[in-house]
Amino acid sequence: MMGSLVLFFFGFSLLFILCFANAVTTVIDSLPTLSFQEGYTQLFGDGNLMLLRDGKRVHLSLDERTGAGFASQDLYLHGFFSASIKLPSDYTAGVVVAFYMSNGDVFEKTHDELDFEFLGNVRGREWRVQTNVYGNGSTAVGREERCDLWFDPTEDFHHYSILWNHDRIIFYVDDTPIREIVRTEAAGGVFPAKPMSLYATIWDGSNWATSGGRYKVKYKYAPYVAEFSELVLHGCAVDPIDHSSPCERPENARYDTLTMSSDQRARMTSFRRNHMQYFYCYDRDRYPTPPPECSIDESSKERQSYGMDGVRLGDRRRRHRRNQRERSRVVEADAFL
Repeated sequence: MMGSLVLFFFGFSLLFILCFANAVTTVIDSLPTLSFQEGYTQLFGDGNLMLLRDGKRVHLSLDERTGAGFASQDLYLHGFFSASIKLPSDYTAGVVVAFYMSNGDVFEKTHDELDFEFLGNVRGREWRVQTNVYGNGSTAVGREERCDLWFDPTEDFHHYSILWNHDRIIFYVDDTPIREIVRTEAAGGVFPAKPMSLYATIWDGSNWATSGGRYKVKYKYAPYVAEFSELVLHGCAVDPIDHSSPCERPENARYDTLTMSSDQRARMTSFRRNHMQYFYCYDRDRYPTPPPECSIDESSKERQSYGMDGVRLGDRRRRHRRNQRERSRVVEADAFL
């Protein structure tokens, strides 16, 4: 399995570099996808994981018995990882769908992690997307960012991707970068630097996922089904025993040269200005002294648009209060169904 992926990695590396500078969508369209049998294994969920289209599409469902999840068969050190995902619709409060990389099963006390977490909501309210990063067991400090999306993720499939190299990590929604983490001296050892597996799961996060746990999963609406397709594992597979990797060879440092184009960076700036809801660097309630990688100008216009709890202020806060009143009416009506 690892040998075939290494050949795959070499064969498409040049195409990857040429296309990446133009658009991530082009990359995704150009890279071969793996079927479930070729690259993944089931973690949990028994019959709550369903394969369709010869393993090219995976359904993960959550019901009162269990959630479900799968993981890549190999560990990877750097690469481009992507999936096209369609989220459950209607009432989804408490539901968490996750697409992430981790090595917690190998490095229990010093694990690394890169997270896409999709947080469900009450009927009539949008899903939220949370990204997070842990490095070298730095779980005492959560580096969460939460945002909304410019589309309804329950109506169609959209690509969610992670680029991870020696110097930076970039999270993408379709071809738009939404977050960049750059390796710096200030961040120290919190930048993920050890091989990780890719995971996808759906589970019950009632104790925290929606309004801090105020709204729970309602299993009368189950099963909640998250759909995954176009699964891309384009990275340097490592030996699971000694963690040796072809990425250690100089000619395989190609991912380290990749960054964002000026157009992509402008789109990321626009996205963050219009869709960010929470930024951990601005959360003084949680971190009176910001984490070392946070560089903050307290007088900047951006900083003034966030409260001391790291939550976005202004029109978005007023809209939240208005929707909260509407949501209360919906929840009350829903209780009689």
